[in-house]
Amino acid sequence: MHSRFLAIIFQFMLAVTVMAAAKDSTAIIVYDDAATPISPAREEAGQLWITKTDLKLATRFELKPQGVCRDELCFPLPSGRKAEFENHSSGKDWFNLTAFAKLVRQPVVHDEALATWYFGLRADQRDTLSSLQAPNFTLPDMQGNLHSLSDFNGKKVLLVTWASW
Repeated sequence: MHSRFLAIIFQFMLAVTVMAAAKDSTAIIVYDDAATPISPAREEAGQLWITKTDLKLATRFELKPQGVCRDELCFPLPSGRKAEFENHSSGKDWFNLTAFAKLVRQPVVHDEALATWYFGLRADQRDTLSSLQAPNFTLPDMQGNLHSLSDFNGKKVLLVTWASW
């Protein structure tokens, strides 16, 4: 876990260095814990627009006729709202990544000073949390007897956890 955090920080610092050297407007997109510098990028009224090519580079999603897709996962874009997601200007095809995040119920945080956009887990990635159901597990008590959470179905349970880190 610690080495993964350090790798993300290193990617972020590398992206900040690349951004400082660029003349075009540049954004750093942190998606799936990977930082990717994107240039050109446009910010309009709190919305992040990136080229369709950079969409795949930063998120591994791409625009297809059936929607915004990554491998077998596809999110159809609402009909009649194409202008909210796609735009063609300055000779480039643009995609509104923040509008897509809103569509898939994905939290977004923007640090304007660092031109960095962080995209959290999409709603489909949080399904296990939204159920408010703890996964079943088995642990020993003080005498070494094994107990599973499912042993207490129908009863109120208070779980107390502790971690040394």
